[in-house]
Amino acid sequence: MSEQIPVEEYLQLIHNASAVIGSKLDPHPILSRPRVMIICGSGLGGIANTLASDPIIEIPYSSIPGFKTSTVQGHAGKLVFGLIGDNKVPVMCMVGRLHFYEGYSFQQTTFPVRVASELGVGTVVVTNAAGGINQSYKPGDLMVIEDHVNFPGLAGWHPLRGANLEQFGPRFLPLSDAYDHSLRKLFVEKARELNVTRPIHEGTYFFAAGPTFESRAEVRAIRTLGGDAVGMSTVPEVIVARHCGLRVLALSLITNAGVGDKPPSALHPNPVALDDGMASHAEVLQAADEASKDVERIIEATINQL
Repeated sequence: MSEQIPVEEYLQLIHNASAVIGSKLDPHPILSRPRVMIICGSGLGGIANTLASDPIIEIPYSSIPGFKTSTVQGHAGKLVFGLIGDNKVPVMCMVGRLHFYEGYSFQQTTFPVRVASELGVGTVVVTNAAGGINQSYKPGDLMVIEDHVNFPGLAGWHPLRGANLEQFGPRFLPLSDAYDHSLRKLFVEKARELNVTRPIHEGTYFFAAGPTFESRAEVRAIRTLGGDAVGMSTVPEVIVARHCGLRVLALSLITNAGVGDKPPSALHPNPVALDDGMASHAEVLQAADEASKDVERIIEATINQL
């Protein structure tokens, strides 16, 4: 596990990363002050394709001080800067996020959000692929996140653990308004205007550190604790975004149904096959691919109004 980076060193890394990115954006002043940051979840990197083809700047994480490398399939590992919609809203797309389960600290996984804040971003749109816990959710459904349960955070693994970065936000951050109501409402309105027929829910996202998919007992426990969907990301980024004073819209694409039934009994003469309903990363990517066009259309229409 990576050690906590001292505050002054961390702040310098943020400044250095912002300066490097700014230098690469200098030839296109219209991109130099992005208004919105989009974090693309597993299989949802195609959101970057909604950007206008010119001007566009791509910057690999490996060329930015302080950025770590994304190691997960479906996460390209680059920033893409461009314009979205008829209103030409300047955006910063994070194509491939960083995860705690990859061995990175929360300081490192949320570092891009701090950099986005320094670049002038005011709104963060966070997307993810998630397992359905609510039994009415089906693969391919969308869930607008209205609240979350930060399970690692409750156990002490919190993205704001350590010395507070006073330059960004308060020591004790309220999260009762973490998911902006007006942004959620705008997203739903745009989905209706586009005649998207895919079911859209509002619900609570349960953050589990991963990388394993949940056991059957864990699915039942998450359901009892009020989670509607479960995933391995998003909440640390949202908390840091709110600490920076940024507005947040977060969306889960339900890619698999959590299996909460008890395992087959060894006492039963004809048990069900043990792999019945088991989740896989391939399933996640396939479901994301099938729903990605609707997600891209709604996000483009939503950001066009920001």
